[in-house]
Amino acid sequence: MTKAFKKVVVKIGSSVIAPFGKLDLKLISKIVKDILVAEKKGYKVILVSSGAIACGLNKLKLAKRPKDTHLLMAISSLGQIILMDVFNAKFKKYKRTCAQILLTWDDFSIRKRFINIRTTINKLLDMDIISIINENDVISYEEIRFGDNDRISALVADLVGADKLIMLSDVEGLLRGKQLVREVTKIDSEILALAKKEDKVHTSGGMFTKLQAAKIAISSGTAAVIASGHKEKVILNAVEGKNPGTLFLASSEKHKARKRWIAYSIKVKGKIYIDDGAKEALLNKGKSLLGVGITKAEGDFKKNDAVEISDSQGIIIGRGLINYNCEDLKDIKQKKFMREVIHRDNFVKLFEG
Repeated sequence: MTKAFKKVVVKIGSSVIAPFGKLDLKLISKIVKDILVAEKKGYKVILVSSGAIACGLNKLKLAKRPKDTHLLMAISSLGQIILMDVFNAKFKKYKRTCAQILLTWDDFSIRKRFINIRTTINKLLDMDIISIINENDVISYEEIRFGDNDRISALVADLVGADKLIMLSDVEGLLRGKQLVREVTKIDSEILALAKKEDKVHTSGGMFTKLQAAKIAISSGTAAVIASGHKEKVILNAVEGKNPGTLFLASSEKHKARKRWIAYSIKVKGKIYIDDGAKEALLNKGKSLLGVGITKAEGDFKKNDAVEISDSQGIIIGRGLINYNCEDLKDIKQKKFMREVIHRDNFVKLFEG
């Protein structure tokens, strides 16, 4: 059944559905209706929604976001119930069922979990159930947390092979001054410079994290849209190609699924530096990385962890899955370490832009 439909991932930010920490019930109703209309047009929608911490803060009448990590986890656990109760009630009005999926970065980093997420989402789609996804703040300590749902939405879009990623914000899209940028073909330093850092009590992320998410999406062949969640029929217009905000065109060069998984889904645990000969072999000759080409290793990584790879100038050229623990790579120059440290199939060049 799922193959007959185009899949769309819709991400809703806290600033949209919970301005100042209080859920906007009318807006949520409007978004739910928009999702169901899009489904009637032949799309299957997967929802990624922020708002749990905002709901918890509002319930406890807390004006400031506490710095204590475990207190935030507790507040999130309270807010998750409130958020899901609202979505469940809104979809129930239309005789639809929704299911909650809570994720951490580890769920994407570990390949078996990664595949299980995809299988679960597709099973829910087959059963005509709306998936509502959020970061699992209750257990997501710093080591395995994303920090925002923008990246999660992009990884989910890649995971399920979505046709489009729609990120709903409290602004109309990416702005250059006061002018809306209608279309972006490449996310380069000039585009990234347009993002302004935001400091909000009830939200995380901002335009910069949305651009990072869009970058992941377009490299996987998924178009991305950033638009105001307050616009009428914003989701329907986006899926029908009417561009209600800023459209990021999907890249014509789609990298293999495993390479994208290495590039974006796995959290980096360290960094290794290589000489010019090893750089040439990796980038231009399609060779694996041997230990003899490594000049320095940093971080606390284990076998099969992801590490960044930098050249002799300190410029990151890519990342890969390493075959050795960090301890194994100490004093490698003295040992003349000729073994394969990163296989060429487990290395990904830094994507352009």
